[in-house]
Amino acid sequence: MTAMSIGEGFAGAGADAAHVNTVLGSREGPVGVAWATALATPSAGHAPFMVIAAPNLPVKPMTLFVNKATIASEQHATLTWGPAQAGVASGVIAAVRTGVLEPAEADQLVLIAAVWVNPDATEADAVYANNEAATLAALSAGRAGLPTIRDLLAAQRPYNAYYLP
Repeated sequence: MTAMSIGEGFAGAGADAAHVNTVLGSREGPVGVAWATALATPSAGHAPFMVIAAPNLPVKPMTLFVNKATIASEQHATLTWGPAQAGVASGVIAAVRTGVLEPAEADQLVLIAAVWVNPDATEADAVYANNEAATLAALSAGRAGLPTIRDLLAAQRPYNAYYLP
């Protein structure tokens, strides 16, 4: 296992799309320190919290949900703490279930998931499904060391959902 793996995943379209960045590493290393520090230092509109599969059942590896968008409304809060969080939990569990993360490593690792939930999102089921897919994609990419430099150099022009040259 590498000291740290970093991944990025995007799923869906429009306001209900998900963008998840993951940082996975040892509890005993810099990711563990970052995990504990982030949990202990919330800021206005950003309160990192543990991802759970159900009340009193946190996922493993222990996962910290960090919202990238400031909570903008009651609906945005509900979608962030409800479907997006549950989608991240499902993505982490899927990563363990499919072998992206080895079950034997789960107690030694911690995961930070930086999650974008658009303040304009409205569809709970889409937010859930997109966060599940984006989390699994980010963890898979991070563990595989993707993208490769070859993939990056082959890209025609950088673009994203907010800018297409």
